[in-house]
Formats: sequence, C-alpha cells, structure tokens
Amino acid sequence: MNKITIKTNIKEHISIVWEKFTNPKHIVKWNNASEDWHTTKAENDLQVGGKFVSRMEAKDGSFGFDFEGVYTTVKNNNYLEYKIADGRNVSVYFEEDNDTTTVTEVFEPENINTVEMQQVGWQAILDNFKKYVETH
Repeated sequence: MNKITIKTNIKEHISIVWEKFTNPKHIVKWNNASEDWHTTKAENDLQVGGKFVSRMEAKDGSFGFDFEGVYTTVKNNNYLEYKIADGRNVSVYFEEDNDTTTVTEVFEPENINTVEMQQVGWQAILDNFKKYVETH
C-alpha cells in the first residue's frame, strides 16, 4: 500500500511545536482543514497505548465525526506513531534546524476518498497548524 506524505516548515522551536501539536487546549484551535469546520473537543493521553480523540464538526452542524486512535510510539519532541480507529498507521516526525521545525506526516490512505483529496485535506490541516503556531 502506498503511503501519503505531507510536510511543513514552522518558524518555531521544536518544543513549542510539539506542545501545540499534542496539547488538547491547542488542538481545538488549529485542527481543521477549512474555516467552515472546527474541533469542538480534544483529548490526548500522550503515551504508548494512550488514546486520543478529536471531535471534528462542520460549523453549520451538518456533519461531524471523531478522529481517534492509539499511540504505538511516543518520543517527546521527536516522533509519534499511532493507529487510527480504522486500522491505518500514521507517523509524525519533528526535526529542528536552527529556529525552524519541520513536521512530516506519513499515513496510509483510506479507500473512500481519492489519494489526492486525502493529501490535500491533511495538508490543509497541517498548514493551519503552521499558521496557528507562528501567530500564537
């Protein structure tokens, strides 16, 4: 199975990027692909075997879903690996170079939406994360 890779470069120290990526009080502020969606709640037990869930909803109330999974690897300020509820694996790499942190996500595609649609959607969320970190 081919995997999808997305990435962004954030002008911030790795420890701050990690905190804003993993802390639920921040996740609810950036975890959406477009302005007509939002994350209404987030929970995160950041340890191997720990569970996470983010409730993602259309702002008009027309649709919503829980994005959830279980961590299989956690290396603080460096690497996360988790299995989403549908069985797909996701890896997230954090690499710092001077005052810039590169975040790279690699994930297995699902079979409902096109690979391109999935890549664009996940990249939009990651771009929103970059914007949030650099402005807050």
